[in-house]
Amino acid sequence: MWTWRGGDAGPVFSATIELDGERFHLLNTGPKADFTAAISFFVNCETQAEVDELWEKLVAGGAPLQCGWLKDKFGLHWQVIPSALGRLMRVKDAAQSQRVMRR
Repeated sequence: MWTWRGGDAGPVFSATIELDGERFHLLNTGPKADFTAAISFFVNCETQAEVDELWEKLVAGGAPLQCGWLKDKFGLHWQVIPSALGRLMRVKDAAQSQRVMRR
């Protein structure tokens, strides 16, 4: 789904998109509003290969950050992590949990 309101010859003022069943409302606030880490997209990947592929595509022209975060070439922040991460971090073995965080 993709809808927008704006002139045919001018920039889009607002848009609504749907990605994988989630609806996002976008608003063009002009050049004075910067992207910040306060808003980020979270991507839960099933395999490490999926993490690696998506990470490389999103970080191209942007910058890697810590803990699975990155900033893309447009300044948007993303979290790209394997779906197993939460389960691995919740184990009762503190040493194992620490090893997960170091990788």
